[in-house]
Amino acid sequence: MISPTSVSSIKTPQWVKEAIFYQIFPDRFARGGRAHSGLNLQAWGDKPTFHQYMGGDLWGVIEHLDHLQALGINAVYFCPVFQSASNHRYHTHDYFQVDPMLGGNAALRTLIDALHARGMRIVLDGVFNHASRGFFQFNDLLEQGEHSAYRDWFHVESWPLYPYEQQHAAGYAGWWGNRALPKFNTNNPDVREFLWSVAEFWLHFGIDGWRLDVPNEIDDDLFWQEFRRRVKAINPEAYIVGEIWGDAHRWLSGDQFDAVMNYHFTRPCLGFFAARTLDNAVNEVSGTGHVEPLDASAFAARMQAVTTLYDPEIVSAQLNLLDSHDTARFLTAAGGDATAFRLASAFQMTYRGAPCIYYGNEIGLPGGPDPDCRRAFPWDNPGSWDYVTLEYLRKLTAARRQNLALQRGTFEVLYAQDEVVAYLRRYQELSVYVLINTALTPQEVSLSGLQAGQYRDALSQHSRPLEAESCFSLEARSAQVWLPE
Repeated sequence: MISPTSVSSIKTPQWVKEAIFYQIFPDRFARGGRAHSGLNLQAWGDKPTFHQYMGGDLWGVIEHLDHLQALGINAVYFCPVFQSASNHRYHTHDYFQVDPMLGGNAALRTLIDALHARGMRIVLDGVFNHASRGFFQFNDLLEQGEHSAYRDWFHVESWPLYPYEQQHAAGYAGWWGNRALPKFNTNNPDVREFLWSVAEFWLHFGIDGWRLDVPNEIDDDLFWQEFRRRVKAINPEAYIVGEIWGDAHRWLSGDQFDAVMNYHFTRPCLGFFAARTLDNAVNEVSGTGHVEPLDASAFAARMQAVTTLYDPEIVSAQLNLLDSHDTARFLTAAGGDATAFRLASAFQMTYRGAPCIYYGNEIGLPGGPDPDCRRAFPWDNPGSWDYVTLEYLRKLTAARRQNLALQRGTFEVLYAQDEVVAYLRRYQELSVYVLINTALTPQEVSLSGLQAGQYRDALSQHSRPLEAESCFSLEARSAQVWLPE
């Protein structure tokens, strides 16, 4: 364990500490006003499938930046945008071309400029462990067989190769045996150079960082150390965040990633805030897995452990998510309990690290395991929106963006009994007090050792003086975020 007060030699991007991320699955966020003529698309809002397209694009994102800014978002993480024959685009065909259906490189250029003009950052998804059957070098291998110039770019196991014929062994290594995703041979110097050049190209283009898909499957510290060196040489403040679901110490020593997607954060939030309504039938068939209900004491202990799991500089840069494109949405995993999502969001926005909202969560978009968690954003049906949740999140993001203690402060549990947790975020002379009641009845909580002064609750907007010892009245299923005035 690392002490949260340790002096760290590790450096992570400063802007991430102030970031509130929004994750976008491009095919399902918004169709832009430019016509999609001649394309075979699902009707917007139809039940999502594994293979059909709905036609969301980057032009649509540009047209809805006002929505993101009003939500308090200042960083956007995109699932893959490069040319691909899949709606999720994890099957990359061309790493140097944005998918034409998304608007091509011109749309990304316009989007980056529009985001930066608003003071917002952009992080792209890098799928570097594997390509696709449509990737040129692999296609050459299929055409030329053993004579292909790119034979050693992949892991050929036998000849001939069978990229589609399921009755035969594929003859090459694919991601988790999936023949649609041929795995790169990253021991090949040309492959390494190619992948590093992709990272460099898009940083020069103007992106602010990379989210790395299954980076643990490139089981090579030297590869990721050089990846970091090249990325940081172009932009020392570029963010490198890996998709690691388990222990990530190997990659978080300061020489590879800045942070990981913090699924260690996700599961305790489900266990505590949705303890009564957990839908484990949903969780067990999605990335989240089985979740045990937690009381306040167990939740606090777990989160204190998460807070000290890595170097404090890493903890302050972790990408804290409640759900993602790989899991059931939190709302659905919580049995449809909107109060569970709102209380979890209150914790997410007031905890250490960078919070990340999965698109549509702010308006109560439900969704079970993949592909149901990738529904279309209902822009054309505002009557379906949960405006209580939307306004709640706007208040929370405003509080976080306005207060250094919420962005950079320590995390200190003050009270954790039954169904109530209270904690302090402290930064220099600033103190913020957060109390969350998950019970179905009102609760009274007394806290001592507080920093006296005038405070305002970010959610109710009520003001009151706090003494060194103060009593708080919490409504059922409610949170309070006391900011110094």
